[in-house]
Amino acid sequence: MSDAVLELAKTHHTFLRTRQHPCADVFHQLESFDHLYESALDVADVYEEIVELLVRESLERGAVGYLVPGSPLIAERTVDLLREREEVSIEILVGVSFLDLAWERLQVDPIAQRVTIVDGQRFETEVAGLSGPVLVAQCDNRFTLSDIKLSVDVEELPKVTVLQRLGLEDELVFEVEWEDLDREIEPDHLTSLWIPELPLTDVAQSVVGLHTLVRRLRSECPWDRDQTHASLIPGLLEEANEVVGAIEATERGNGSFGDVVEELGDLLFHIMIQSAIGEEEERFDLADVARGIRNKMIRRHPHIFEREPGAPMPTKEELVQQWKAIKAAERAGIRPNSL
Repeated sequence: MSDAVLELAKTHHTFLRTRQHPCADVFHQLESFDHLYESALDVADVYEEIVELLVRESLERGAVGYLVPGSPLIAERTVDLLREREEVSIEILVGVSFLDLAWERLQVDPIAQRVTIVDGQRFETEVAGLSGPVLVAQCDNRFTLSDIKLSVDVEELPKVTVLQRLGLEDELVFEVEWEDLDREIEPDHLTSLWIPELPLTDVAQSVVGLHTLVRRLRSECPWDRDQTHASLIPGLLEEANEVVGAIEATERGNGSFGDVVEELGDLLFHIMIQSAIGEEEERFDLADVARGIRNKMIRRHPHIFEREPGAPMPTKEELVQQWKAIKAAERAGIRPNSL
């Protein structure tokens, strides 16, 4: 613990996010926010309330101190939220992260093994298309553990190492089977999971397999090799029309979803081969295409990704107008939420 942190606690009205940390006893006289964890159903609500209390105290008292377990720069949502508040400014004193203890207990070099660190609250979206070793932080309740368990849909699932309360007297490090994630763990806000090898989901495996196939066709098949962006246009239009026809036939009752799947596959092949050509020419690749549309959809859905907790959902009519306004801003080169 740095002298600067000790001095902060002496010279400023200071709060602890939690006493569940080996160093908390040094600050026995300070007020903590543990009572908020005990009364709230969602840890995200706890973080919002902590930030509101800190901002209020700062505005009333002037500068205040706020101590968090580990590093304030790693997996510390309250610090992220404080940085977003324009009415206060913050100065960060960097500390040691819980990650240092995790790597020691696991005997893992995160750089050598190319470990990805994700937030358990956003596990499904953060690991989409991801494989390899993953450390999952913020696994604070059974709902989060259940979401993690159900978000990976493959036949062979790895055992998971549970890391709890590292550095405290009641520290636990143990293994569980994937299917027991939400049954054999008593989670708290000091619970993390180590997944030594996250398998690709069925969707990701299928996309990767098709990507590999298309690259091979471009390399070995004379017809596929000779195609250009422009030469594929007639086929692209034809496949798009056939998708529409298959959907309309299904709606009329004289088609099948098997036909829809087949025609969508033909259209997807065109997207893949266009991306493969772009990759060969070093202009763009499939990742650019996927990333671009993902970021665009996030920009165009602020009611999903930026709406404040408790704020009402816009009506469908309001969403249409919002969509038009965002598209117009994009055409004008204004992308305030560009990722």
